[in-house]
Amino acid sequence: MVDHLFSGANELEGRAIREIMALAMDAPAKAKSGHTGTAMALSPLGVTLFGRLMRHDPTDAQWVDRDRFILSCGHASILQYGLARAFGYDLDEQDLRSFRQPHSRTPGHPERGVTPTVEVTTGPLGQGLANGVGMAIAERILRADFGEDLVNHRTWVIAGDGCLEEGISHEAASLAGSLGLDRLTVFYDDNHITIDGPTELAMHDDAAARFRAYGWHVIELGERANDLDAIEAAGAEAIAETDRPTLVILRSHIGFPSPEMMDRREAHGSPFSAQAISQVKEILGVPDEAFHLDPELPSAMVEALGERRAQHTRWEAAVVAAGDRGSRLRHQYETNGALEKPAPVEYFAGGARVATRKAMQRAMDTWASHTPGLTAGSADLTDNTGVVLGGVPQGASAPGGRQIHYGVREFAMGAVLVGQAAHGGIRPIGSTFFVFSDYARPAIRLAALSHVGTLFVFTHDSVGVGEDGPTHQPIEHLMALRAMPHLHVVRPSDANETLDLVAAYLADENPPATALVLSRQDVTVMNDDDRRASAAGAARGGYVVREADDAQFTLVATGSEVAIAIDASEQLAADGVVTRVVALPCWTCFEEQPREYREAVLRRTVPSVSLEAGATLGWSRYVDHALGIDNFGLSAPGDYVFDYFSISAQRLVDHIREWLGASS
Repeated sequence: MVDHLFSGANELEGRAIREIMALAMDAPAKAKSGHTGTAMALSPLGVTLFGRLMRHDPTDAQWVDRDRFILSCGHASILQYGLARAFGYDLDEQDLRSFRQPHSRTPGHPERGVTPTVEVTTGPLGQGLANGVGMAIAERILRADFGEDLVNHRTWVIAGDGCLEEGISHEAASLAGSLGLDRLTVFYDDNHITIDGPTELAMHDDAAARFRAYGWHVIELGERANDLDAIEAAGAEAIAETDRPTLVILRSHIGFPSPEMMDRREAHGSPFSAQAISQVKEILGVPDEAFHLDPELPSAMVEALGERRAQHTRWEAAVVAAGDRGSRLRHQYETNGALEKPAPVEYFAGGARVATRKAMQRAMDTWASHTPGLTAGSADLTDNTGVVLGGVPQGASAPGGRQIHYGVREFAMGAVLVGQAAHGGIRPIGSTFFVFSDYARPAIRLAALSHVGTLFVFTHDSVGVGEDGPTHQPIEHLMALRAMPHLHVVRPSDANETLDLVAAYLADENPPATALVLSRQDVTVMNDDDRRASAAGAARGGYVVREADDAQFTLVATGSEVAIAIDASEQLAADGVVTRVVALPCWTCFEEQPREYREAVLRRTVPSVSLEAGATLGWSRYVDHALGIDNFGLSAPGDYVFDYFSISAQRLVDHIREWLGASS
């Protein structure tokens, strides 16, 4: 027995820790890649969390009122997989032997929806911490809505040095402190090692002082990474803290207890040698064979969680006793807080001039009260982006507040939205100017990768921003986001199409990650005939606005440029040139349509040209010629900038006349 290595561990906990440590060496060694040392050092912390502190039930991994666990330092994924197996979740030896192999349930970094206990996709450091902030916000709002008898759980995060070095941790921690998210606890693994070497090569931060300045409760445990009682006491202190989030700083030693690898940078990202593995297994007192798993451990651990599972049973009874309140809670989780009954909306009159961002605010005014899971906010641009819900903003004094002021923190806002959506029961919307999607892009990517229903509202979508100039005028941003798999980048043709698409998103019980790109400048609202085409086809990502069997040319556009294409079509018609007009508000949605539909919309046998106030890269997929802006913008009034870059009906007319002349 070597339980003296793990102070306070009982016999069962000691078995679990030793098994996970051995697995943390065996799986990367078999895969010939992976991160061993951090998982080894954090095994006692993981066992304490899962065995003593967290509210969970391995027999129901999706129990609504379970505690949420996030491994922000996702490179240590084998720790989470080892914990899942040891505590009786649906993960077996073959899964562990398939670590980092094709299509396995144990990928190189935790992926949401693949492995039990994985709540969010982590790996890019720091984002898991910010996701935890989002989960804590979601729990607080649902608790305020449904009562503590039905919603009463916590969010636990393990973060490393890299997480705290990344700038997103500053943004997210500052927001969490400002909101006083008392049910959020982050364990900071202060192991002093990065890939390049000691953290002191690039960082001399005082993490405790930093987080206290953010308004967090800070517990400095020091050299107690192997002391289960000390870790449990810190967790209990965090639970007792009712006014603010808690950071627990734990000084671990990467690769512990390896005489050869402990505290070395090589322990971070390299598998251990066979000799080093044998040495550690001798110290741990476990058989020196790969994947030696105790067959009785999972069932014993589940049995030891009797009180936690009893909490689950009592919760189920409370839901039934709550009647309609309990039914509504279950329904809200099942539908991800979707729009329940679309209220009639007042559409804009044809021919009016309305910025599509103004339609976003009308959508909020109409449907917010009918969307039970809705939260909305912006990165300090609420009035500009049209996501005003009203009421008291979210905060410690208003735990049910759904208007969230994220501050000037676009990246954290994006990751917090992902956390809210992944939590369940919440339908989050966040907004900022489109050019600042650059700041939020890593979070947008993880939203798309992990298939969570987040709505990113981006306004001021083009050089129409005007006088703010090139720094604020998006050029390449549409194409940059369109290049992202699974992300629906939606640029509505007018205000009424915006209303339709927002309603469809809110009513979808499993919506995709979506970037809704809206104009600052006014856009002409379609007439009744064009409106019918929009209503029938916009949700499909592309549609024919105006058809002509004998068309000589097809004009293709998105967003505010659709109105310009219609204007050009009418000018050409006056000269006897027949054209079609096609709108492509969402390329990803369009590609999901049957081939026959796409071919009918594009009719590539007819020469075509696109017009979009942004980069032309990528348009060759749909048209023969692409007109746009392949340079940075200009500081001037929006109308002038559009004219300067020839985003106009006249440019389309001239292009087609030149083509017709050349072809004749």
